[in-house]
Amino acid sequence: MDWSNVLEWVIKALVICLGMTLGFAYTTLYERKVLARMQVRVGPNRAGPAGLLQPIADAVKLIFKEELVPAKADKIIFLAAPIITVIPALIITAVVPWGPSVKIFGREIQLAMTDINVGVLYLMAVTSISVYGITLAGWSSNNKYATLGGLRATAQMISYELAMGFAMLAPVMMAGSMSLMDIVEGQSKLWYALLQPVAFIVYIISSLAEVNRSPFDMPEAEQELTAGYHTEYSGMKFALFFMAEYIKMIAISMIGSTLFLGGFQGPFVSQYPWLGPIYLFIKTAAWLFFIIWMRATLPRIRYDKLMMLGWKVLFPVALANIMVTAVVLVLTGS
Repeated sequence: MDWSNVLEWVIKALVICLGMTLGFAYTTLYERKVLARMQVRVGPNRAGPAGLLQPIADAVKLIFKEELVPAKADKIIFLAAPIITVIPALIITAVVPWGPSVKIFGREIQLAMTDINVGVLYLMAVTSISVYGITLAGWSSNNKYATLGGLRATAQMISYELAMGFAMLAPVMMAGSMSLMDIVEGQSKLWYALLQPVAFIVYIISSLAEVNRSPFDMPEAEQELTAGYHTEYSGMKFALFFMAEYIKMIAISMIGSTLFLGGFQGPFVSQYPWLGPIYLFIKTAAWLFFIIWMRATLPRIRYDKLMMLGWKVLFPVALANIMVTAVVLVLTGS
């Protein structure tokens, strides 16, 4: 066994896990600051200079909050559900390339955890797993509000997964590969967002629904379901659900940037490979800004309208786009 390879994988895994966890903490601050500006408020500014320590203050508060477990809950599943939800969020970006290969101490290092030839299939598989944690959290709580929230989340995520899957297939067809590195290299001259605008728009809408973000945050609609599937959760167990949502926000932004906005591609990346992660970070931050902007702008839509949009609009549009793309690729011999 080559222990240098093992060490490389361990370091990359730590970078992903710690990076996503830190990203979650400061995405919450980013959202609160952006929403405050849009709503002409001050926002967090007390904990640390300019409020930069607010995520740490929030973490300390959640750690010391009382942990409650309902008397008639299924305790094992109740405790396991937050973990089942957060793990897929942490591992989903393992196939997303941060940049081109670089030489460190004479060794060629790939700036990604791994580059597998079925990277897009891996993304689809992992995104499908997270729904189990949400469903089990609602069911195990022995609470009607939580159960309804879990059922809503299941129906919503399964419905929008289809449209999102077809949207993700468009870049695969354009690049002729499921490898995310090949998809990024295929956009060296022109982003797929410009060549596949329909798939790009479908991905944006369906990804918002997939991570239960406004205006599609039906599973936790406070007016109807108290807090949805996590009604009975408190302390660090609630924090894990909160963490999963924000990490998935970062993940869909990174994946969308990779599939449609050229990923780490940008000026002078070939000469200076370390610019790659910077370009990917800027695109991800811009995508997150758009998600926050949608929360500040659009009201929550009715649940039946949400399902109708997924099944009667996005799904047929995404399917038609795939068919048209296939015909064009065959006719042009691409």
